[in-house]
Amino acid sequence: MLVATHNKGKLEEIADLLQPFGVKVVGAAEMNLPEPVEDGTTFVENARIKAHAAAKATGLPALSDDSGIEIEALDNAPGVYTADWAETDNGRDFVMAMTRAHDALVKSGAPQPWTARFCCTLVLAWPDGHDEVFPGVMPGQVVWPMRGDQGHGYDPIFQPDGYDVTFGEMDRWEKNKISHRADAFAKFVAGCFG
Repeated sequence: MLVATHNKGKLEEIADLLQPFGVKVVGAAEMNLPEPVEDGTTFVENARIKAHAAAKATGLPALSDDSGIEIEALDNAPGVYTADWAETDNGRDFVMAMTRAHDALVKSGAPQPWTARFCCTLVLAWPDGHDEVFPGVMPGQVVWPMRGDQGHGYDPIFQPDGYDVTFGEMDRWEKNKISHRADAFAKFVAGCFG
């Protein structure tokens, strides 16, 4: 299955989730596809942009994911701009992005716990132009200081509900069973493999 992402961590996570179904995953980078401009204002808009661009370019069904963290006290920022908060002239710096989120929370005066949720929207686009949408969510809270060196992105500051460890401290196999992406994938699997 073509996965419309250039993000290695995301590609590995999706490959892990699809492995039980015997599905081999290939990423957009391996297919030499350019990264389309993600100028949507919602997760579903951005996921559609990536999935349809890949399906149109290759003639293959393409699965795309757009995801991010929404922090309640920051009016659900960074949201669709989660990766943008990490952009620097030298690539993405998620320590900087997590520090920015923490500083904004402190400045806001919002009391703890700082409720947040990771969101994931999967879009499966077909070469004929139609698509299917599968949203997922993982509620939790932002914690500080950063904890753990597993996962990617904002994982070291996100503690999922019902756990006393962050995604950054969690074994990736455990995280893959409970994450926002796992929630979206359960819906995707039910819709496409069920």
